[in-house]
Amino acid sequence: MTTPGKQQAELPYGTLDLLILKSLDTMGPLHGYAIARRIERVAGGPLRLSQGAVYPALIRLEQEGWIATEWGISETNRRVKFYSLTKPGRKQLAVKVAEWEKSAALVARFLEATS
Repeated sequence: MTTPGKQQAELPYGTLDLLILKSLDTMGPLHGYAIARRIERVAGGPLRLSQGAVYPALIRLEQEGWIATEWGISETNRRVKFYSLTKPGRKQLAVKVAEWEKSAALVARFLEATS
């Protein structure tokens, strides 16, 4: 929910998978709530991720074989699923980073174009 006068940041379509994969690559195994909070913290702005966005993405990434799950105990002593990056997930992360860099370069060219 947004506060009056403040706008919530939105992720461009398709970037959540990249951010999840990168978070697991950087931080190692994390549970869903920790993944969402890390993405928000690194974003450093008004980005808020809901469970309705994060958990479907985690399920999709697991079905693709890019992440694996294991039950464990959280820092609050609750039984939770921990997600970790698989070998195919590392390869997919490299693909997604390359795609993102190409897209960002294309947009940058258009923003800089004068004719």
